Amino acid sequence: MSFELQAKSCKILYMETAKGFKSLLVWQKSFILTKKVCVSFGGCRDFSFKDQIQRASISVMNNITEGSARKSDKAFYNYLSIAKGSCAEVESMLLIGADLNYLSIDNQKELLEINEETAKLLNGLMKKLKAQGP
Repeated sequence: MSFELQAKSCKILYMETAKGFKSLLVWQKSFILTKKVCVSFGGCRDFSFKDQIQRASISVMNNITEGSARKSDKAFYNYLSIAKGSCAEVESMLLIGADLNYLSIDNQKELLEINEETAKLLNGLMKKLKAQGP
């Protein structure tokens, strides 16, 4: 099943639970990030590095998923905060990954761009949830 991003406004809108996490643009972007990280490091022989960066990218996606299933905006916000921390971890590992020749500079650049877009979408959604208040 392909989760291609459709041309959408950069506005982040909180989706109703009935539509599910897959309808969230931030989740779609994190799905792409996770898939590309897993493919990019699939052949990496440093298994602890590969495992850590793959788990960090999966954490971004899964925390968005888990948070969206919670019954409150406050809980959702907390899970998005965890996802944002995992984005920072992915960024850090991508920076050292190219220096260690685990991926090309071009591949690093692409992954960093997707990761940054994901982090921006997380920030936007977090701001929206915070503005809505309790």
